[in-house]
Amino acid sequence: MLRLKKHLWIVAGLLLAGSGWAACSKTMSVVPEDWAPYSYKNAQGQFVGLDLELMQAIFKEAGCKLEYKTNIPRIRRHVMHKDGQLDVLFAASETEERKQFSWFTKAYRDEVTGLFARGDDLGRFARVRGFADVLSAREAILAPNAGWYGNDYAKSLPDLMAAGLVQHFESFEQGLRMLKAQRADLLMGDVGAVLYMSRQTVKLNVAQLPFTPNSDPVHLMLSKKSTTEADVQALDAAIARLEKRGDLAKIRARYGLR
Repeated sequence: MLRLKKHLWIVAGLLLAGSGWAACSKTMSVVPEDWAPYSYKNAQGQFVGLDLELMQAIFKEAGCKLEYKTNIPRIRRHVMHKDGQLDVLFAASETEERKQFSWFTKAYRDEVTGLFARGDDLGRFARVRGFADVLSAREAILAPNAGWYGNDYAKSLPDLMAAGLVQHFESFEQGLRMLKAQRADLLMGDVGAVLYMSRQTVKLNVAQLPFTPNSDPVHLMLSKKSTTEADVQALDAAIARLEKRGDLAKIRARYGLR
């Protein structure tokens, strides 16, 4: 009987090892954001979105648990994260400054800036390979009023502004309505946000140009004061397995991203 029990424990251990299961040191707190389609409340008041789906899949694969906290302003979240009161921030860019107080997992998606035209106008811009081409063609572009959108845009922006070819917008809904009203023929912005807003709110058929102004990997960021390196290793292993199986790619594809 003892030998049988020992055998069963060995089999159970092998099954767990084969699944790659590894529990984190604690249930980790995270704050969903209002940033569709990455994190937002649906009509039923539930938190949904691409980043939440990806994060839930990663934590489930790792055998870890998430706890949602709400009603915490953005600036306060970062203070709480540094102090170890908020365990996880998502869609985070890895920087030397942040590495002083945070661990970073492997990248789980790219944050991609795209250049868009109205769907029936795409053929006009097939040869655009940079903002120098936009300037040469004297094409007006709608762009967010703040943020980093790649070296090519930063380099070309003074000339584009001097030529009166840039109009800024406050939100993607506003920018897409301006594109729909033909205030300009090109719009630049986050690919996921533009595709979501164009389909769900503005009802405008847009097409993405082959030229990609910028693409940067984003990560889960874990507080060094409240989590461990072993937690990061468990999540990294989960990301690697999910990428190998294509599970994360399937989730991203449903939102129009690779």
